[in-house]
Amino acid sequence: LSDRHATGSSMLPQKKNADIAELARGKAGRLVGNLTGLLTTLKGLPLAYNRDLQEDKEPFFDSLDQVNRGLEAMADMVLAAVFNVAAMRAAADAPAAVATDIAEWLVARGMPFRQAHAKVGELVSRSLASGTPLVDLVRADAALGPDAAALFAPGVAVQRRISHGAAGPAATAAQRDELRRTVAALTARLA
Repeated sequence: LSDRHATGSSMLPQKKNADIAELARGKAGRLVGNLTGLLTTLKGLPLAYNRDLQEDKEPFFDSLDQVNRGLEAMADMVLAAVFNVAAMRAAADAPAAVATDIAEWLVARGMPFRQAHAKVGELVSRSLASGTPLVDLVRADAALGPDAAALFAPGVAVQRRISHGAAGPAATAAQRDELRRTVAALTARLA
């Protein structure tokens, strides 16, 4: 993130805090509060104008202002962001990132999760202690072998993330398409 959208951590010199994103997230409580106030004001009103409705302007316009400012700031932050794709790929394909996939692979083949978790944890510990790459330990393990070692191929771990909201290409494409449909529908309603 650019320095205009983030500040340095007070504790960790190497860390940046995503201020704009954190502030935008923090506005959710205010907006929910405004909505709750509006709904409470409208609850039980008979038809036609009532003086209670004098109380709807402040939360409505405050919410409108907060959302507009938040969207502008978030758009600016995203447009100014620089992504290190090589580092992202390396992190996604790091052996430790595949540990969960190995445990899931064992569970899919009938091993109870607790046992799979313990087995993979033990392999990761051995890898760290010995300096032996995790993929080599997995490949040599009788319960795992080459089939499980295939999970270490570049991109495989990310490709496996398919649930709604996940980071895999298919899931993110579905999210992007859903967002585009939503924006198109809202734009059509406003036209």
